[in-house]
Amino acid sequence: MKKFEEKTIATKQVFEGHIISLQVDDVLLPNGNKGKRELVKHPGAVAIIAVTDEGKIIFVEQYRKPLERSLVEIPAGKIEANEEPIVTAQRELEEETGYTTDKLQYITSFYTSPGFADEIIHIYYTNQLKVLSDKVAGDDDEFVELIALTLEEAEQYMQEQKIHDAKTVYAIQYLKMIGTNA
Repeated sequence: MKKFEEKTIATKQVFEGHIISLQVDDVLLPNGNKGKRELVKHPGAVAIIAVTDEGKIIFVEQYRKPLERSLVEIPAGKIEANEEPIVTAQRELEEETGYTTDKLQYITSFYTSPGFADEIIHIYYTNQLKVLSDKVAGDDDEFVELIALTLEEAEQYMQEQKIHDAKTVYAIQYLKMIGTNA
């Protein structure tokens, strides 16, 4: 057994949804004891740091039911089955913002909540946006409002907790680090 590895003894599928599934695993712990782990399985997601020619960062505001409030976030979405993350990023940029691009640069990937979920999010960057001539239809149950902010305005939104999610906070810190004029 690898250091700290928890060997799965049994898995019980509890829920299978459109976006996530939930399972409970019985595990053998490194010290020989048994334990239980509640696991959320997720297909993965992408997020796009999109900056306009004017140096504004593109955000979307949307209601987040688990929080019972709206948040301002960078555009993002779930990876569909057998879809490459960069394809998802292009699709989500177009659906959520009405912009497209010929250049998406991969920045990084990270796990959102590794204590209980396997969701990984891939972050892309573009500063070469073009307005779509025809709007692309988004998800029927997704309602978003486009917001363009300077880096300073985005930092103010963070202080006001209007921006309060990890991927968007990461995006703002990334832009500060690269010294963008956003």
